[in-house]
Amino acid sequence: MTPQKTVQDYIRTIPDFPHEGILFRDVTTLLADPRGFRLAVDQLLAPYVGQKIDKVAGLEARGFILGGAVAHQLGKGFVPIRKKGKLPAATISEDYALEYGTATVEIHDDAFEAGERVLLVDDLLATGGTARAGIHLIERLGAQVTGCAFVVDLPELGGRAKLEEMGQSVHALCQFDGL
Repeated sequence: MTPQKTVQDYIRTIPDFPHEGILFRDVTTLLADPRGFRLAVDQLLAPYVGQKIDKVAGLEARGFILGGAVAHQLGKGFVPIRKKGKLPAATISEDYALEYGTATVEIHDDAFEAGERVLLVDDLLATGGTARAGIHLIERLGAQVTGCAFVVDLPELGGRAKLEEMGQSVHALCQFDGL
């Protein structure tokens, strides 16, 4: 009998991408496999079943795929948090630090009503910069982040600790050591 595959088994590692010395954790192989994708979605949403969640927000771009599937399974609406300049209506924006420079994410200014409870979803938690920016956007609109769910955590980059310092609960399906 073949042992049951874990989410981590579906994720491939690509050495030296996007730079030499980086081990890129590629979730596209997870998403492409129907069993792997179902397993990841089921495990992402499991801690939140029965909790009061009004909407799911996903960070661009793989967070759209995963967050949309989680929202569907929970019977909730989905809100994209996008890179600057991609949303058609009025937005608010938040800058965050990159290795060299900054980037900006945006959300429609009417994406949430005050008091709504939001689950934030993305594929990977590294330094936490994008997730922190997303949390700030959600909170600026008066909503509350009830949890942050990721497929992969890279603990050596410290993102989980930064989110937990903000009072956020973090759920990750697997972790990889090293960069």
